[in-house]
Amino acid sequence: MAKRIVFTGGSGKAGKHVVPWLQAKGYDILNLDLKPLDCPGVNTLITDVTDSGQVFNALTMHHGFEGYDRGKVPAAPDAVIHFAAVPRVLINPDNTTYQVNVMSTYNVIEAAAKLGVRKVIIASSETTYGVCFAEGDKDYHHFPLEEDYDIDPMDSYGLSKLLNEKTAKAFAMRYGIDIYALRIGNVIEPHEYPMFRGFLENPMSRKRNAWSYIDARDLGQICHLCIEKDGLGFQVFNAVNDTITTKEDTATFLKKYVPQIPLKREMKGNEAPLSNAKIREVLGFREEHDWRKYI
Repeated sequence: MAKRIVFTGGSGKAGKHVVPWLQAKGYDILNLDLKPLDCPGVNTLITDVTDSGQVFNALTMHHGFEGYDRGKVPAAPDAVIHFAAVPRVLINPDNTTYQVNVMSTYNVIEAAAKLGVRKVIIASSETTYGVCFAEGDKDYHHFPLEEDYDIDPMDSYGLSKLLNEKTAKAFAMRYGIDIYALRIGNVIEPHEYPMFRGFLENPMSRKRNAWSYIDARDLGQICHLCIEKDGLGFQVFNAVNDTITTKEDTATFLKKYVPQIPLKREMKGNEAPLSNAKIREVLGFREEHDWRKYI
C-alpha cells in the first residue's frame, strides 16, 4: 500500500510542483490548503492550519471518496509535510506573519506527534541566515552557509522560521520521532529561468539569497528523500541546488564582490555559498536542474 502523506500548503508556489512530483513516486497525498490544487488524483481539504482542531481532524480523514470503500476509519498518515505559511514579509502585517507561521507549525507538529506520525518535514527558510530581509546591507558571518551557522534573522518571517525549528526539535526529542527542517532557498519554477540573465548582469542583487536557489522540482526530490530516510531524529537541511548563480567560480566571485566576508573553509569550483553538502552526503540528493541547462 502506498505511503499516505498529508501535505500542507500544496497549492502554493513550491507545493504545486512538489505534490505532483511526489504523486509520481506513488504516494497517496492529501493537500491541506485554503485554495484548491489543480492536480488530478490529489484532493484538497480546505483547512485553516492555524486552527488546532481543524489540523487534528484533517490528519485523520480519508484522502478521497475511495477511502470509504475500504470499510475502515482512516488512520493518521505515514508522514506529514508542512509547507503552509505566509510565504514572505510585506504580505500581512508583521505580527500576523509571525503568528500564522509559528502557530500553524506548532499545530501541525503537535497533531502529527500526538496521533503517532513518525515522520514530519517542515519548511524552514534561507531567511534564517539573517540577510534576506535584513534592514540595509548586512553581511553574512562567513561562507559557506551550513546548518551549524548561528542564524540571526531580524524580520518577522525569518524569526518565525527560527522558532519553528526550535519547535520541531522539541517535539522530536519529546516523542522520539523524525522531524526534518528544510531551509529552502529561493524557489525557482521552470518558467522563471529567463530571470537568471538579469541575475548574471547584476550579481549583487542576489546577495540576499546568497547567490543560491532551489528548483521546485529538485525540492520534490528532497522531500522524497526525507520521507524515505528514517531514524535521524531532528535534522536541519539546506534545501538548495549545487552551484552559485554567477559567471565566475565561487572563490573568484566572493573575493571580488564580498572580500570582507571570511571563508570558513575553501570553496571549490561553482559550489553554492548556501551549501547543500549535507543533503548530498546524508540523503543522497543529486541535482537534476542546474540553471546552466536553461540559460
